[in-house]
Amino acid sequence: MKDIKSALLLFIVFTAICGGIYPALVTGVAYALFPHQAAGSFITDKSGKELGSMLIGQPFSAPKYFWPRPSATSDFGNNPMGSGGSNAGPTNPDYLKRVGDRITVIRNTGVTGPVPADLVQASASGLDPHISPDSALLQVPRVATSRGVPESMVVKAVTQATEKRQLGFMGAPRVNVLVLNLALDRLVP
Repeated sequence: MKDIKSALLLFIVFTAICGGIYPALVTGVAYALFPHQAAGSFITDKSGKELGSMLIGQPFSAPKYFWPRPSATSDFGNNPMGSGGSNAGPTNPDYLKRVGDRITVIRNTGVTGPVPADLVQASASGLDPHISPDSALLQVPRVATSRGVPESMVVKAVTQATEKRQLGFMGAPRVNVLVLNLALDRLVP
């Protein structure tokens, strides 16, 4: 009986610490030091309307917008409740068909040459908000033509939206698709 009481007491103490005190402390510190990030890194317009989060990929399919990485989330693309990859590999015929269909869509926009993998393959989470600078530059002719602006203007927007490596050495340069598309909408509505 003594062991059961000790076990129950430890269960209650660790539940309070790990399930209440620690999460509240970490959340409080996050909101104190990084309030924008802790609240979801939402981008808002001048009126305060939330346009999306910088942390979660947004679905864009109109020709005037840069297209994000494909999403492998369940139910619908970029579903944060269904985060996860498809777990389909390069020998899976359904996966190969999906990738082939995505390449066909990109080729139909006039792209010749190699297609970067991040434009036709979903990320592990299925929610990646970034594409590589190469993937963004590949889409410049389509976006510029659709918006009726010079390609140089769109290239400049891509260059300005390109994020460098973290701390100068971690990761790879990347472009947040939502940030880039919103910047283009401000330049050319």
